[in-house]
Amino acid sequence: MPDNNSLREIASQVRRDIIRMVNGAKSGHPGGSLGCADLLTALYFEIMDHDPENFDMDAANQDVFILSNGHISPVFYSVLARNGYFPVKELATFRKLHSRLQGHPATMEKLPGVRVASGSLGQGLSFSIGVARAKTLNEDDKKVFCLMGDGELQEGQVWEALMHIGSKKVDNIIGIVDYNGKQIDGPTDEVMPLGNLKLKFEAFGWTVLEMNGNDMDDVVATLRHAKTLSGNEEPIMILMTTEMGMGVDFMMGTHKWHGAAPNDEQRDNALSQLEETLGDY
Repeated sequence: MPDNNSLREIASQVRRDIIRMVNGAKSGHPGGSLGCADLLTALYFEIMDHDPENFDMDAANQDVFILSNGHISPVFYSVLARNGYFPVKELATFRKLHSRLQGHPATMEKLPGVRVASGSLGQGLSFSIGVARAKTLNEDDKKVFCLMGDGELQEGQVWEALMHIGSKKVDNIIGIVDYNGKQIDGPTDEVMPLGNLKLKFEAFGWTVLEMNGNDMDDVVATLRHAKTLSGNEEPIMILMTTEMGMGVDFMMGTHKWHGAAPNDEQRDNALSQLEETLGDY
């Protein structure tokens, strides 16, 4: 398995992929994708038990990742491709007509690595309940990881799922919230304040961990800790602080790159700040 320095190098290439994909499609969501590059790199290259060469929808005896905030598909596709789920060169088809790499992940394209169509915000955690219950019934001890956006928590369905999981002690789910404080219309505190999420999750029966999602050492250590805590009759929630647009100076500190594509000049500027480590597609 790669060490944390190697993971950082992979994450840099993933960020390059994100910039090139969104620029090439002239549409997409680079901000949150860049912010979550460290997390998904750590999950797929270090933390999760999964088998890219023998992908199927059942995921028997494998950990499962559910991307609830499906608009950050660029980071998801990049990490899947770099893991060997499908050819890296296919990233060039992102959001193109007849591509398997739709703007939001979809199952009808039968893209290896994608087990649920997502992007209709608020639904991923509910879907995770079904996956987690199936694993329990099948005596499968692997985990279900579900990533949500903080703005997504303004959806009521999330809180129904949180309440069910906590009250029924569905303890093979590890939830993760990308807590960057920004959504498409502005700061979450201005659109609809989320309050003290840690206390809220704990009140719903969750064990809450916190981590810096842009510090690879912290990400790997916290995810490992979450897996050791899982299975003890309490679900685990990780509040992950990230910077939207992480790694590209003009995209950081603003919500404006939530769903905007860089032009060619901006693409070149961004790429100059990100090391090419695995080779561009």
